[in-house]
Amino acid sequence: MSKATFSPLDLYKILPQTNCRKCHLPSCLAFAAAIVGGSKRLKECPDLDQGRLADFSAKYQSPEAKETNQAEFIDKLQEKMAGLDLAKVAPRIGATIKGETIIINSLGKDFILDHQGNMTSECHIIPWVQAPLLSYITHKSHAEISGSWISFREIKGGIEWQGLFTSRCEEPLRKLADDNPDLLADLITLFMGRAVDWYEADIALILYPLPKIPILICYQAPEDDLQSKLTIFFDACCNTNLHIKSIYTLCAGLVQMFAKIAEHHS
Repeated sequence: MSKATFSPLDLYKILPQTNCRKCHLPSCLAFAAAIVGGSKRLKECPDLDQGRLADFSAKYQSPEAKETNQAEFIDKLQEKMAGLDLAKVAPRIGATIKGETIIINSLGKDFILDHQGNMTSECHIIPWVQAPLLSYITHKSHAEISGSWISFREIKGGIEWQGLFTSRCEEPLRKLADDNPDLLADLITLFMGRAVDWYEADIALILYPLPKIPILICYQAPEDDLQSKLTIFFDACCNTNLHIKSIYTLCAGLVQMFAKIAEHHS
């Protein structure tokens, strides 16, 4: 993060503000100033809330840095791909093999990857799709779909990412559903989803952004003085099948795509 993009006060807002001196400075504000000055690092605060840190990083990290980090992450995943026996991996993750490539279906569209992790599809390849797909294939463990649903914070590492997940995934999707009453129903048709009637909500649907990463979107429309509510749940197998960072990236990317769809239809 560039020192010029935020002030000590910006940093102070995400610190515990207890002046505990565990960082060996007299106050949290002094610690924030030291970070901006380059003599301290955020990780030296032992009581820092990881959710607030994730929100802060998303807000202040430069787009160039984000793109670099994502590119480096994809490079590492592609290196892992080279060492995989794709024929053995495919049945465990709900994929198929064609020649020297592995084919994975995401929301009704096929994505084809070779041993180097190069990807082709009739869809435009963008990082939020590519990184989760590579992460899914190279993940060390895979479980079958359980039919049991858990919240994002119940996934391993989810508590640390909860703040960012709420602000970048659930909240913007709730607002999209408020402004576009037919959007969620349209997603069922557009992306081979299915509606469910066992969850008490105005609409509840299951989508498969990856074969063994089902997500359940539940939306309750606003009524009288009550604000609308939207919650995204995950099959319990997601706890085993994908890293929390990739789950977040996948969901944030989906919401961005849904926003473009809503804009196009409006």
